[in-house]
Amino acid sequence: MSTTRPRVVVIGGGYAGTVAANRMSRKAAVTVVNPRPHFVQRTRLHQFALGNHHASGDYRTLLAKGVDLLVDTATRIEPGTCTVHLASGGTVDYDYLVYAVGSTATRRSTAPGVEEFAFPVAEFEHAERLKFALAGLDHDSVVTVVGSGLTGLETAGELAEPGHRVRLVCSGVIGPMLSEKARAATYERLEDLQVEVIENARVTRVGPDGFTLDDNTALESAITVWTAGFGVPELARSSGLSTDALGRLLTDETLTSIDTDRVIAAGDCAAPSGEPVRMACQSALPMGLAAADTVLSRIAGEEPANLDFGFNGVGVSLGRRVGVVQFHERDDTPKEQAYSGRIASTIKDLGLKAAMAGLRVEALRPGAVGFPRGGRHPSNTGARPDNTERSVR
Repeated sequence: MSTTRPRVVVIGGGYAGTVAANRMSRKAAVTVVNPRPHFVQRTRLHQFALGNHHASGDYRTLLAKGVDLLVDTATRIEPGTCTVHLASGGTVDYDYLVYAVGSTATRRSTAPGVEEFAFPVAEFEHAERLKFALAGLDHDSVVTVVGSGLTGLETAGELAEPGHRVRLVCSGVIGPMLSEKARAATYERLEDLQVEVIENARVTRVGPDGFTLDDNTALESAITVWTAGFGVPELARSSGLSTDALGRLLTDETLTSIDTDRVIAAGDCAAPSGEPVRMACQSALPMGLAAADTVLSRIAGEEPANLDFGFNGVGVSLGRRVGVVQFHERDDTPKEQAYSGRIASTIKDLGLKAAMAGLRVEALRPGAVGFPRGGRHPSNTGARPDNTERSVR
């Protein structure tokens, strides 16, 4: 253990990693390893693809004084030597590691042609590629969005509002996480935007000019946007750490790896007690703060607290002017209470701005940001694999 300030490496500079780094900067020398020199607002990438938002942030205003940003990619973790290997060929040592690599689009075990011809929107580079493709597209051409989770719904709405012909294809009903009231409002908005909705259908093949459904129906599509699933980077699994079936790091309720107390996870890549929470910015921030508090407790020689936070609800932007907001119990159970229209769009946008403001406040005053509590009640305190993929928002 270092005789000076403990060295903490944070892998991933998203919402969870950034807020964790800021909180720990009070008591530790923190290095954030991130593949990009700028922060990506993941929840705005569909807007970026349409030219409606920059979807990025300047780390100089988002990271606390003294936090170092290392623009590189972690390729392997060696828990035995407390070393992180980097794509550049270098290494960085740690006393504690916060694993916050987030999630990304998954196209494993999906339809043939998805990898070659479909456009995901889970990463900044994905959205850039889609933006370039849309720039030369005739408005009469059909754009198909596959997947009707929150990302799919928001992408369809963003595309349709300026006049693109949009088709939305989903294997079940739209917005499976929405209540009846919220789903009805979503249907109404999609109808207003003239989005063609195809439910209970699976895409079995994607080509350069269209796709095929499971009933052998072939449909033309100038661009096919794929939002049908999210996965987790393989770093933890390939480093020999215990993960669930999706690749999320298995931890206890303090977010500490079940393999080593020097590795703590936060955000979409964590599976506390084998029961991961919904993938969302709304959970990434509290989990980042909780992971930081676990590290700070260990530095102080204290017992870390269990994860304890609650959800507020779900917000869906369906274009720039209309949205749907559904309120939840703290345990993420949907309420029937929901708003739609301009007020919902405003609430959703304020939520996204508040998330960025939280990062900046924690950078200026580490320890100042709090979060709702009272929703985490795992049924099993032992790590248990979980295969569920959740919509990212």
